[in-house]
Amino acid sequence: MFEEKLREAFSALGCFNLAVFGKTGVGKSTLVNAIFGQDVARTGVGSPVTRGLVYYRHPDGFLGVYDSEGFETGTAGDAIVAGLRSLIAEHRTKAVDEQIHAAWYLVRWSDRRFERGQEQFVRELADLGLPVIVVLTQVPNHDGEIHPEALEFARYIESLDLPLSPHGRVVLTNALEDRFSGSPVFGLTELLDDTYAVIPAAAEAALTAAQMLDVGRKKKAVAAIINQAVVVAAGVGATPIPFADAALLVPNQVTMIARITAAYGLPPSRSRALATAGSVVLTGGATMAGRYAVTSLLKFVPGGAVAGSAISATVAGTLTKTVGHAWARVCEYALTLDDSSRMAFLDSPQVMEQFMRNLKDSKVRS
Repeated sequence: MFEEKLREAFSALGCFNLAVFGKTGVGKSTLVNAIFGQDVARTGVGSPVTRGLVYYRHPDGFLGVYDSEGFETGTAGDAIVAGLRSLIAEHRTKAVDEQIHAAWYLVRWSDRRFERGQEQFVRELADLGLPVIVVLTQVPNHDGEIHPEALEFARYIESLDLPLSPHGRVVLTNALEDRFSGSPVFGLTELLDDTYAVIPAAAEAALTAAQMLDVGRKKKAVAAIINQAVVVAAGVGATPIPFADAALLVPNQVTMIARITAAYGLPPSRSRALATAGSVVLTGGATMAGRYAVTSLLKFVPGGAVAGSAISATVAGTLTKTVGHAWARVCEYALTLDDSSRMAFLDSPQVMEQFMRNLKDSKVRS
């Protein structure tokens, strides 16, 4: 049951599709990796969609990247625009998750040149209806001070009156720390914020799951999921149910933890341990951690101290909220790990152990 709900939760996210353009060596893979936590071109399944453009779909399904590897302006750029025009026209009537939601046009700051062909390419992308964000990459920054020539270059591009999204400005970034020059990573949050500002609302859930930069956005999405589940649980307990019938809360809680997992973007391909933890819901007999957790948690809920008493709307909602927060803490911990450690954790019994520990450590408040 949990694995099925997990598949449904990831499917409900849809897919955020990003087109990335820029000359060879501009740092496309580095920037994508910095925002999304992995090189989609390396981990995904690629398929050519038009001349000079390959679409990579992340294995977990909620992120797609159109990559213009080896892109140059001129004839190659014309071919890409022609192919995009056909592609966008074909997808215009399809589902939102099959459309291109945003385009990043990357320029290496040290080139210090923005050619007429590049200018024309950006205009043509905008004419196709794509919101285009122009990004300067590999920009030096020392003690919070951006290289003045990079700032001057950005102001020059902005002076060309290009249709830049969302605010007519160029985003300056450095996606990889340079310990020799002392230049830190910066500008990524601004790029992510600008991307959120231009995409349709229907693509926001997928982008939130895919991006690994702003955990706060993930937490906000999860808080909404938990609140929705609490409302449903309170409805179940609106007519107080006997303690022995607490399993009536289980389907709602299973759906909730599946949606939380998806919102954090944890890979469904690593669902074995997640499914094991989720199965606690089904085998516990009452709610997530079973009768032990319920009797322990009820002590902290007004009116719920006596085991065997009826579970009211307040108790049902509070139990569900506690379960949601305990599971969210597991997901948040996983996000703090590097890729290999995260995969090892998600494949291990530690998922269930930490979840159970979080539940037992919880102090439920009304």
